[in-house]
Amino acid sequence: MSSKISGGTVHRLPTDLKDMLLVNSEALKTWEATTPLARNEWICLVTSGKKAETRARRLERARNQLTKGHRRPCCWEGCPHRDKNS
Repeated sequence: MSSKISGGTVHRLPTDLKDMLLVNSEALKTWEATTPLARNEWICLVTSGKKAETRARRLERARNQLTKGHRRPCCWEGCPHRDKNS
């Protein structure tokens, strides 16, 4: 399996998220089928937690939802870093 994984629009793909995708083919398949903006939402969801426990929980949530084919994080307000007017 290739270690080249598509990134987002604003955020860089963090190592822990990349590692999770590399070992979960269903999550990776969904990841690669989404748009860069949608991938950015997943990256921001995982990295925006302030505590290690929050980040771990959000990484597991991303794994679970991506494995089920969700293209965007469910029940999350979205990345606060993207331009809301575009």
